[in-house]
Amino acid sequence: MLVNPRHVKNLPGRKTDVSDAAWLAQLGAHGLVRGSFVPPEPIRQLRDLTRMRTTIIRERTREIQRLEKLMEDTGVKLSSVATEMHGVSARIMLDALVAGERDPVVLADMAKGRLRNKSPELTEALTGRFSEHHAFLVQIQLDLIDQRAKAIEEITARIEVMMGPFRQARDLISTIPGISTKVADVIIAETGADMSRFPSAGHLASWAGVCPGSNESAGRVKSTRTRPGNPYLKGALGIAALSASRSHDTYYAAKYRRIASRRGPVKAVVAIEHAMLITVWNMLQTGETFNEPGGDFYSKRNPEKAKRRAVDQLRNLGYTVTLEPTAA
Repeated sequence: MLVNPRHVKNLPGRKTDVSDAAWLAQLGAHGLVRGSFVPPEPIRQLRDLTRMRTTIIRERTREIQRLEKLMEDTGVKLSSVATEMHGVSARIMLDALVAGERDPVVLADMAKGRLRNKSPELTEALTGRFSEHHAFLVQIQLDLIDQRAKAIEEITARIEVMMGPFRQARDLISTIPGISTKVADVIIAETGADMSRFPSAGHLASWAGVCPGSNESAGRVKSTRTRPGNPYLKGALGIAALSASRSHDTYYAAKYRRIASRRGPVKAVVAIEHAMLITVWNMLQTGETFNEPGGDFYSKRNPEKAKRRAVDQLRNLGYTVTLEPTAA
């Protein structure tokens, strides 16, 4: 039986491997331990794929950062103009530099799309001291990035095959703002898409480690830090929460701004992760698509409070406010 070690802590002092094994055996014999969630074989295989893809994506990101640092050493400030060092235009210019082209005007003319509007800035950024030594190192970095990209594509194709039985669930939770297809893949792989294993939405949030901790004694709250949860699920939810917080006219964006103004951005992101996981549990239980409450949800819920807050803000800025209702 696989058991959470937090549930079987022994008393401190005089602890040995033998006494610890005896303690675990007694707990198991008397039914005082609860087995952890072990998904079926298809989900475990899907987990292996999504976790490997996450690891390789992180490695690819590190290679891109190393490439950017190498280009800084050459005096070529391409990243200060191009948004992505691994974009189409940047890759064409890097390949040309490796091939021997050193004229910044010619290199800047290779830009594609909207980057062509920045030709003067590109010309200045591409002026540096790029040598054959740098060309060799850059080619090594580009090859490593290509290898990572190819592996990611192959794993993604394999995930699509394994996702067959769970495609409907993935399409359902992908309707939530901020949750992309890749994030949905991770959510399904880590939770198993079977919400019957979790008695409630709060139980799922606690298992994932995205809800406040409960550590209270004699009426004194000692800590509300989130407990250690599934790192892959929490990482994917963090990406989705940040994406949703930057969206326009959505409920999650309004909720993020509302909490961030009082508790800070870090706690606001965790709150959005918690809200998203609650939504996922309910959607997979009922089979209903996401119903967007809208960015004005809190204003509509209590319009008088929203009106007073807006009036107070204008008065604090030194304005005299007169309210007149608009014509219906």
